[in-house]
Amino acid sequence: MNARKLRHWILIFDLLWLALALVIAYALRYGWTGYAQTLWGPFSSFGLEFVAALVLWVALHEWMELDGFRGGWYLPAVFARIFLGVVTLMALLLAGAYLARSLVSRLVLSYFGILLFAGFVAIRWIMQLVFKSRLAKAARRRVVIVGSGRTARELKTKVERHPEVLCRVVGQLSPWDAYSGNPEETAASRGFPVQTLGIVDLLKTYQVEELILVGASCPPGEMLNLAARCRNEGIQVSMVPELYELYLSKPNLMDLDGLPVLQLPQPTPLLTSGFKRAIDVVLASALLIIAAPVVLVSAALLLLAKDEAFQWDVRCGHHGRRFRMLRLNVDRESPDLPLIERVLQKLSITELPQLWNVLTGEMSLVGPRPESPERVARYSEWERQRLSIRPGMTGLAQVHGLREHHSSEAKSRFDLQYMLDCSPFLDLSLLLQTVWTLAARLFQPGSLSGASRVPLFEEDRVYLQEIVQRAHRTQPSAD
Repeated sequence: MNARKLRHWILIFDLLWLALALVIAYALRYGWTGYAQTLWGPFSSFGLEFVAALVLWVALHEWMELDGFRGGWYLPAVFARIFLGVVTLMALLLAGAYLARSLVSRLVLSYFGILLFAGFVAIRWIMQLVFKSRLAKAARRRVVIVGSGRTARELKTKVERHPEVLCRVVGQLSPWDAYSGNPEETAASRGFPVQTLGIVDLLKTYQVEELILVGASCPPGEMLNLAARCRNEGIQVSMVPELYELYLSKPNLMDLDGLPVLQLPQPTPLLTSGFKRAIDVVLASALLIIAAPVVLVSAALLLLAKDEAFQWDVRCGHHGRRFRMLRLNVDRESPDLPLIERVLQKLSITELPQLWNVLTGEMSLVGPRPESPERVARYSEWERQRLSIRPGMTGLAQVHGLREHHSSEAKSRFDLQYMLDCSPFLDLSLLLQTVWTLAARLFQPGSLSGASRVPLFEEDRVYLQEIVQRAHRTQPSAD
């Protein structure tokens, strides 16, 4: 489905639910005294507020991107975004009623806000269930990716995270020498080589409807021939441009007499603006007051068990400058931590002292997690882009389950996506998602058992295999 059409349909359902939620809220407050009164009563009593709510929600829906599928379907993100959107809507309605000196029932508005939140989340949840249903799966286009490496894997992951695009990756074609899978796999499980001229026949055999070319996956001449043959056979051809990984902006496509020109605007200035810094200071001060009792009690318990309650870790921050990051003195690498230390580590209470680093300007509340100088020294130029802003206590990679032991390349994918979409609303949303992530850890099986490292993501394994293969390829020959 077209992204614009999807947003419009979700907005239409939102507005219909907004009207129904007002009727239900009015009935819950004043009772079901009759069909006509229940149906028309709320609109006669709250007509101005209802119209204002419609207009405001349309504006918030577009400004805050509240369709729920931006960045891929992720339920905690939907909860956080809708919660912030509804809170903003209700705050504006109450402020408007106060300025207009209009007497409105606060109980009706409370019911109204709760119903809006529940209904808006339900609409998006039902939509993603529809896209994942058997009927939708039958309507999905069968897609094959031509290319290899990290960009091809990222493309496959993004397609899987966006059920609304109605695509299914059924295979991948890549040069034989670019294979980077498990070396223990047999040749049959790896696949088989196909000449460029035979690719179209192979695609027709498997009823492929779309071919996506990733960068310079084959010589330009062969790529042009392949695209032409696919179009002649009715197979749609799409393309991810070469050097995609260098784009730290949302490209705009300009059609210049049939010549596609990608315009790369500058990243949002909010990342380095004083406004983001002011928000960090205000929120960090409030959070430090709230967290102080927890941190002090935890520090006292650690002081009784150890010689020191806190530790300073050297990390690389803005533009690679080194700083000392404060945390509670818990050995994260130990496999047999005491129960209290496992609890502190599992709930990330060990990281709360970093609110001090936020106040001193060395860190931000939201941003890429800082890494050690040893890791930063091995960064590629693409990964070094994450050093262009202040590091954060939490970020997009962390709410998706990536922690310090995951590869820098995997985390950079999320960090650069955050840098593209950065806004105060996104920062607040990620803070709420962090609370969701920490709470979910308590309900994981064996969450408080002996510490064990979380298994690597599949992309981390493949990335490590690529490093090993690259190392083998660069070794001098025996003779």
